Amino acid sequence: MLQGLQRFCAEHKIKLSQVDHICLTRVCSETAGGLPGLLLTLAGIKNGSPESTEHVDIWGPPNLDLLVNAMKNFVPHATMVKAHIIPRSDNVMVHGNGAALASSLHAEELQAEGKFKAVSISAILLTPTDLLDGSHFSSNDTSIVYICNLHDIRGEFDPRKAKACGLKKGRKLGQLQNGISVKSDLLDIEVHPDDVIGPPIPGPIVLIVDCPTEPHAQELLSAQALNAYYSDSQSNSPETTKVVNCIIHLSPATVVSSPVYERWMRKFDSAQHIMARTTREHETTPILESSARIATRLHYLCPQLFPAPSLLSVQNDGVAAPNFKVQVEGSISKVCGISAENLLKFTLRPPRRLGLDRSSVQNQMTSSVFIKELLSEIPEIADAAKNMSTFWHKPKEDEAELFTRQDSEVMTGDPSLAGHAAPRCMKNVQRDDLEIVFLGTGSSIPSKYRNVSSIYFNLFSKGGLLLDCGEGTLAQLKRRYGINGADSAVRNLKCIWISHIHADHHAGLARILALRRDLLKGVPHEPMLVIGPEQVGEFLKDYKKLEDLDMLFLDCRSTTVAKWDDMEADSMNDESRDHTVLTSLSEDSSLLRCSKRMKPSTPVDDIKLLKRFKKVLSEAGLVRFISFPVVHCPEAFGIILESAERMNCGTVVPGWKVVYSGDTRPCSEVIEASLGATILIHEATFEDGLLEEAITRNHSTIKEAIEVGRSAGAYRIILTHFSQRYPKVPALDEVSIQRTCIAFDLMSVNLADLPVLPKLLPYLKLLFRTRELI
Repeated sequence: MLQGLQRFCAEHKIKLSQVDHICLTRVCSETAGGLPGLLLTLAGIKNGSPESTEHVDIWGPPNLDLLVNAMKNFVPHATMVKAHIIPRSDNVMVHGNGAALASSLHAEELQAEGKFKAVSISAILLTPTDLLDGSHFSSNDTSIVYICNLHDIRGEFDPRKAKACGLKKGRKLGQLQNGISVKSDLLDIEVHPDDVIGPPIPGPIVLIVDCPTEPHAQELLSAQALNAYYSDSQSNSPETTKVVNCIIHLSPATVVSSPVYERWMRKFDSAQHIMARTTREHETTPILESSARIATRLHYLCPQLFPAPSLLSVQNDGVAAPNFKVQVEGSISKVCGISAENLLKFTLRPPRRLGLDRSSVQNQMTSSVFIKELLSEIPEIADAAKNMSTFWHKPKEDEAELFTRQDSEVMTGDPSLAGHAAPRCMKNVQRDDLEIVFLGTGSSIPSKYRNVSSIYFNLFSKGGLLLDCGEGTLAQLKRRYGINGADSAVRNLKCIWISHIHADHHAGLARILALRRDLLKGVPHEPMLVIGPEQVGEFLKDYKKLEDLDMLFLDCRSTTVAKWDDMEADSMNDESRDHTVLTSLSEDSSLLRCSKRMKPSTPVDDIKLLKRFKKVLSEAGLVRFISFPVVHCPEAFGIILESAERMNCGTVVPGWKVVYSGDTRPCSEVIEASLGATILIHEATFEDGLLEEAITRNHSTIKEAIEVGRSAGAYRIILTHFSQRYPKVPALDEVSIQRTCIAFDLMSVNLADLPVLPKLLPYLKLLFRTRELI
């Protein structure tokens, strides 16, 4: 549930620098998917280093150490993370100076630092009883209920009682307020604090409950450690009952609506129930207003390239927030669970303001509100949108002018001069061939304007591919396609390719894989093939100890040209060997020795995966899937994708070629890979004035990226991976503008729209002319 936290905090100016403790109710991709990126961000904020004494404390169930160990593969400041395992103890509350959570959260350590003086946090572990025999137990089967109890507030001092006890103004009054008994000034009595100070005000109590399944709810109902908090418990007297003021439910709506869970909720008379996993049927307020505003404006200008963003909550699981009936003094009183909203608060202090606070909840910002703002700000944008729409309704241009690229190259001998005419693969292209959806176009960390790197290749009936999979990739798929559409896209993925080890390119991987695993449960299918650098493979290997992701890993180095050639050579050797065995099993053993000498250098397991992957590529209509090294960090790669030829009116038409650079400095490897490319997707992290920073960080400037595409003769250059400093459109010269486009989050480029793509830039400049940040 941490995925998207950084974008949300950036949107609402919530400071992450104050985060010192993270408490996880469960440890899996669903609850901890955004943790690696968050830790990296905190490391940067706190200037963390191996020598730093600052660290982030993470609390969780017994499988927490598996996650921390897996993250060490790519979190450089691993020393900043201090994991605290809450031990399994058969529903016995860990509290006070016990061995787990509370001992550090409210006792010596943090009190000495001046933190958490006003709150104690306790924990109850829930593990379904039928799993505790060990035969079917998984570390993922444990969830945690957190009990947050603010300390009592001392009662108010009563001056009239003090006067009646014969006390004068002075030091003794202060001693009484500090809990010390004193001798009366005027009477021969001892005055105790209770004589002059009213009863303490009990500290409010909040429960955070996560029951992923109904068996967990049954364990919750039978947890004796919670008896003191139940208003219906016969063993409790009004003086000993701890009144729960608020319960935050992280359980799925299907569990919350179950009879067992409902029975448990009836044990609380006055608690306010906040349902964090249930939503209203129709969501009108976007989760990220700034991002939705930009997406809506872009959609208004050019709906063909910028589909309307979905405003449905990414947490929607199809069940509305339930109502519960609670027995109160012989009558039936209705208590409703309140659906959580962005920035909804429950105020705990001061006591007079105890309760729900909706003052910061966003107004319902709909698309019509965003458009009204836009037309008021830039009135001429309405005409611009009309002009843009004509580009999709013009008659086809002369074929001889459209498809003369090869002649241009032959005549000039310089591919950089080509690219203005459409390549042959565009001839009579259909809209169900290829669509490239930019799910994340920012760099480093998620921001309110741009998510981090991910590109979805929609091959329609042939499936899809993911190139990079940064944090929040699944949420972006849902914003683009809606809940059901995103599920379909994940279910039909052919493979996922990761360019390098930096977290902004793969931190969303486990969440995608876990969802696919769940969607295909009970359906015959093959494990997902993940292709990436060795370090990503090591992370996945360690992470699989935490939860099965139903995947196989292949190193990027095994998908280079040389390794594909090795695989083909191995296949030829197998055919030759089989033929030899059939025709002359005992003629000459030297043939066997020869075949052994010809054995390729690629590991046998990788060759087997490559052969299987070749079949998958064929089903997807692809003939080339080649990784190549780039200049960024160790084991960083770009990729070449080529589709198969097709027939058009009896003529063979070549397939398209798309190259993605990953993160890189301009280099000959990218230029060579991009020769004759239909599309080059190149990173352009920095503006041209920041060349030194680009060189230092092994990234490219906008001008450098365009020059790479021009040198290779790429038909279209799409720039992505921009610094999070700006969502604006950079300045481009007249030559560059003829083949270049700037990517935005959720931008969807259909192969058939490539001729129109550069015409968008002047209109984008108009759209972003008034303010640098929206």
